[in-house]
Amino acid sequence: MILVSMKEMLQIAMDGHYAVGQFNLNGLQWAQGILEAAEEEESPIILAASDRLVPFLGGYSVIAAMMRESVQEMGITVPVALHLDHGQSVDNCKRAIDAGFSSVMIDGSHHPIAENIAMTSEVTAYAHAYGVSVEAEVGTVGGMEDGLIGGIRYADPEECAALVKETGVDALAAALGSVHGPYQGEPVLGFAEMEQISKLVGIPLVLHGASGIPYDQLQRSIKLGHAKININTECIQAWTAAVRRTLEANPALYDPRSILTPGTAAIKETVRGKIREFGSAGKAFCGNR
Repeated sequence: MILVSMKEMLQIAMDGHYAVGQFNLNGLQWAQGILEAAEEEESPIILAASDRLVPFLGGYSVIAAMMRESVQEMGITVPVALHLDHGQSVDNCKRAIDAGFSSVMIDGSHHPIAENIAMTSEVTAYAHAYGVSVEAEVGTVGGMEDGLIGGIRYADPEECAALVKETGVDALAAALGSVHGPYQGEPVLGFAEMEQISKLVGIPLVLHGASGIPYDQLQRSIKLGHAKININTECIQAWTAAVRRTLEANPALYDPRSILTPGTAAIKETVRGKIREFGSAGKAFCGNR
């Protein structure tokens, strides 16, 4: 087992009322910190590459090869999914699948629902033929992600139901008030809509922009069907703070390993904390073998 689909791990999580964390890659250090945390906590894990960052990370094939080899070289035994986050087009999703990603998200949320369904259907048909899981999105998560700024548009429950029924998608990101990047004030999620959508679609839901959402709201979201929770900003902030402290304490330091290693440790501790919050610690082998 090197890289696996996230379909089974999310279904098991939804049935068990916990969530699996998705943690975004911003370089090899992120992979190392995330994988070490998951292995030590015995948690399934989802590593994600945002489609807009793929060129920065070296391309689809480089990312997939780096993750496969990292899992093997590090002796990782927990289930690991490599996910394309916010796939910008059908072609990009297919490229990721061909390169070895075990899961993809097709983000058709900025298109009319009929076009979103058509895009998602094409990706799902292609992905499922290779045993790759698919996530779709309805509505718009606000805030900034990888330089792109957007406003919140709540998911329409009937559109969510139609997309899931017509596409056979494995997981659904229904935008209900979360944002990418830091929150301005305390976030308030749409729990009434969340409950309605969860009952209508019957598949695992995905919470994007979860960095900074209070613990009680995360737990309520999990109870209402969220089996995948995405974290990026908190890991970036922890890495940046650790690297900044190191440089401030040692102004003459120039060795990259000495500068960056504290950042990796900070990522690892952040991920460990989130795994425990989401309830996935010790769940690595619950039906995943």
